[in-house]
Amino acid sequence: MNTPHVVVIMGVAGTGKTTIGPLLAARLDVPYAEGDDFHPPANIEKMTAGTPLTDDDRRPWLDAIGEWAHGRAGHGGVVSCSALKRSYRDRLRAAAPGVVFVHLTGDRALVEDRMSHRQGHFMPTALLDSQFATLQPLEPDEAGVAVDVAGSPEEITERAATALETLPGPTP
Repeated sequence: MNTPHVVVIMGVAGTGKTTIGPLLAARLDVPYAEGDDFHPPANIEKMTAGTPLTDDDRRPWLDAIGEWAHGRAGHGGVVSCSALKRSYRDRLRAAAPGVVFVHLTGDRALVEDRMSHRQGHFMPTALLDSQFATLQPLEPDEAGVAVDVAGSPEEITERAATALETLPGPTP
């Protein structure tokens, strides 16, 4: 039996991390953790007010996600986390060296449209430009895959699962 990866679902707000993450976790038969749940209250207050987070704001959040991912090593899991910058992904890998990334990518207009229709989320569409400006896509030396978010959640999940199969298995 192959040990499943610990997968970080990454991308800008509105790409579907919270939708695709649980679907992919179910497909892989591993637990899912919602990355937003790892934010301290001060971060949520800033984002709700339309204020982008600083790197200092993100460190405890990234460390908490990294700790969760480390605890899932050898067992598999899926966690959502924007992981927009290479330095953020490096911080996650420092805590959990075997993590792989699924970068949900999409056209800005599509992402903004999806954000405008969701309810009850603290991230306003006003922060979308800052998210795209901050985004550093996966580099060739990073374990992960890019998956386009056009289509239904089931289609996106299928593309993600198929793309993950191309990656080498996790090392124990």
